[in-house]
Amino acid sequence: MRDHPEAVKQVVTSEAGRPPAIVVSSLSKTVADASGELTILQNIDFTVQAAETLALVGASGSGKSTLLGLLAGLDTPSTGKVLLDGTDIFALDEDGRAAFRKAKLGFVFQSFQLLAHLNALENVMLPLELRGDAQAREKAAEMLGRVGLSSRLKHYPKYLSGGEQQRVALARAFVTEPPLLFADEPTGSLDAATGEAVIRLMFELNRERGSTLVLVTHDPAMAARCSRTLTISAGRLLA
Repeated sequence: MRDHPEAVKQVVTSEAGRPPAIVVSSLSKTVADASGELTILQNIDFTVQAAETLALVGASGSGKSTLLGLLAGLDTPSTGKVLLDGTDIFALDEDGRAAFRKAKLGFVFQSFQLLAHLNALENVMLPLELRGDAQAREKAAEMLGRVGLSSRLKHYPKYLSGGEQQRVALARAFVTEPPLLFADEPTGSLDAATGEAVIRLMFELNRERGSTLVLVTHDPAMAARCSRTLTISAGRLLA
């Protein structure tokens, strides 16, 4: 995988001269189905400033998880652009987007996405090792301690509770100190008490590191903790 140092940047600057963290312009996504074309997202436009926290809310099937995947470059749009820290991510090829994610993004999945054959420490070390960090083990252990799992470093995912697995996932997302963090229903599979603990931890880590947080949630309490909320309905952004 190459790091694409030659990647072309298209920059939109704020009044302060610094590019917004995220600029979404005329973003649409359509897919083919049995009846023809299905529009999942249509003409989405918004901007997120650095260190802002944004909740994407809406009914199931409204397109919010698809939007989050597009923001992360995990999927490609039918039309439109996404600029992250001034970089047009869809001007990059697939390898270039992967390299950009490695350098700039943390992603927390509802289903945790831990590697079953790696223990907690190894799961958190992985993104650091992919970046060639010589202190991967030390940094991963420190971050797992930060999320209260110092005694669980050698445990494999199948021996961890749901809340512990999500804390490992949070540690993995934050350990590289990414400027951008995306979370897709990060407490959707957790009970209320465990979910509340994970929410507190996620926002606490986010404040400490000054990263930009965008999350998809059905939880009004979680959305209320964000500085701004955008509602998606039938693939459109409500005013």
